Order: sequence, then structure tokens, then C-alpha cells
Amino acid sequence: MKGLILSGGKGTRLRPLTYTAAKQLVPVANKPVLFYAIEDLVAAGITDIGIIVGDTAEQIKAAVGDGGRFGACVTYIQQDRPGGLAHAVGTARQFLGRDRFVMYLGDNFIREGIAPLVEDFEHGDANARILLYRVANPSDFGVAVLDGDRIVRLVEKPADAVSDLAIVGVYMFDHHVFEAVDRIVPSARGELEITDAIQWLVDHGFYVQPLILDGYWIDTGKMEDMLEANRLVLEILKPEIRGTVDERSRLAGMVIVQEGACITNSVLRGPLVIGANSQVIDSYVGPFTSIDHDCVLQGIEIANSIVLEYSRIMDIEHRIEDSLIGRYAQVHRSPVKPRAYKLLLGDHSKVVVL
Repeated sequence: MKGLILSGGKGTRLRPLTYTAAKQLVPVANKPVLFYAIEDLVAAGITDIGIIVGDTAEQIKAAVGDGGRFGACVTYIQQDRPGGLAHAVGTARQFLGRDRFVMYLGDNFIREGIAPLVEDFEHGDANARILLYRVANPSDFGVAVLDGDRIVRLVEKPADAVSDLAIVGVYMFDHHVFEAVDRIVPSARGELEITDAIQWLVDHGFYVQPLILDGYWIDTGKMEDMLEANRLVLEILKPEIRGTVDERSRLAGMVIVQEGACITNSVLRGPLVIGANSQVIDSYVGPFTSIDHDCVLQGIEIANSIVLEYSRIMDIEHRIEDSLIGRYAQVHRSPVKPRAYKLLLGDHSKVVVL
């Protein structure tokens, strides 16, 4: 089998971070979410992987390389326009050939992995398999309507409560999907929808197997989703102290302090991870927080947050919570009066103040 990872989206729901960085490279527990997809495929025995790229192609290539670090061989496939998921499948036709394959959206996260699901499809007789997940807000997703264990129809973001089974961004196909891609027409938004291609397979008698997913799945398209994925990963990691923690600091719970990090007179309450060469001084870092490499935290309290590399957060009076702070960000108290909020914000930024 082959793998196909889609990594060409613009990430509009994560702006302003994604104005300058690919959404698939935003980290969960200090590792880009895209890497989890690659590792899931490799763990399932799939090492021949194509990655669909768009405007952020150079960033993706720089981060992933040739795939050797993951035990994979990666081929990059340029999508000429954002034409939809089915269009991306068609773009990869030459790479995929007649092999069965797994298509994995590069911003999706399945904590328990996909290895047994792939093995079952590889040796089964289904032409396609879709993974489903029960959600409380089905109107935000494409959903599947089932009759027993048979798919009746797929509905994109239904206004009515026709089903609570959201379609997970991990799909398995054989070569018949290309026939479906060739037969469907663009949707109202001008894209070739993968739900339309799957519906075509269903309508024309192909065996499309649904599977309701156990465990945890998250589409990390929004900040809240990133924080939830971060929480889910942190709570299953093992503690490790490779940096320096002074005698005045206190550690509780699952704490990772990576190499070169320095903790001074601070409280770390896990689960959390402090990235390589970061400094935490006179601070409280609370649970479910990931601090990336080469950051400086001084005189602050922070919890349930993600801070990307080279950021500096210093001398903030109130606790920072439920936040996603981008690369090279600087947050600090003004040393001069009058005290006032001074903001330089990109488009679609969101600031909540007391």
C-alpha cells in the first residue's frame, strides 16, 4: 500500500499563524501535527508516501525532507490549485498507480494510530473504507448516514440532524476511486469534493466500508482543536528531565524538560513539555502546556497553552490560559507609564483582556 498526505491547505481558521507558516507544521506537544500523520502511516507499514503540497511547499519540504528520518520515502506532488480533496487524489494518480492507498489529511490527528485499520483494509475486499466519529456538532462536518452497516448517503455540513457520524480525514481507497473522480463535477464552491466521489462509489455498487472510530480524533483546524490535541498527547507521554532544574524549582506530574532547557525558581505542574534551550525563570507553568525550543518565560503564569519557538513572555500580571502563541512572539509588561495595552495584531487576531 501507499500513503497520500494532503498538506496544501491555507489554514484560514488558524490565522494569523498561518499567514507565515503551513498549518500542518503547527506543533502538538512540540511536534508538527503533520509528523504524526507520517508516523501513523509508517507504523502501519506504509513507507512509500506522497505529500500533496501547495503554496507552502518549501516549508513542508524543509521540515520533512526525503522522509528518511521517519523510515519512509517521500515524494512531493504539487497541486496546481486548491481544487478540493478529490482533485488532490486525481493529482496523485501517477504516483498511486493501481495500488491501494491511505489518504491522510495532514492536519488530522488520531491519537491511537491507524495500523490495525490499515491492515484490515489491505487484506479485505472493500473498495474503500471511511472512518467515522460521533460528534456533538455534526453541522460542522461532512457526515455519513448509515442503514445498519451500509452507507446510504454522505451529507456535507447538514443543517438538519441527519447523522452525528462525522467523516474522519483518513480515507482508504483502491484504484476505482479514480473512476469516481473522473465522473463527479465541481460543487457549488468550485471544488471536487471527496464526499461526492465516495457517494459515486456507493451509488455505483462499489463496496464502501464504514468504521466507527474508537479513541480520539481531532481535526486541528482551529486553536481550540490544537489545544485539545496537545492535551491528548501530553497526557500519555513519559516524564524525562534532560535539561537543568535548580533546587528552588518544584516539579509535579508528567514533566518533560528537553536538552539545554533551564528551569530556575519555578513550578512546573504537568503534563507539560519545555523545549530544548528554553528558559523558565520565576514562573508557573501549569498543566497541558507545550513550550517550544529557545523560548524565554520569566515572571509569568501559563496553563493549557502552546508557545512556539523563540518567543519571549515576561512579567505578565495575570495568568495566561487557553492560548496559542506564535513564533518569535514577544509579550511583556510596558516599563513606562501610563499603563496601557499596546497591540500590533495581524488580520483575524483575537485578544481577550481583563
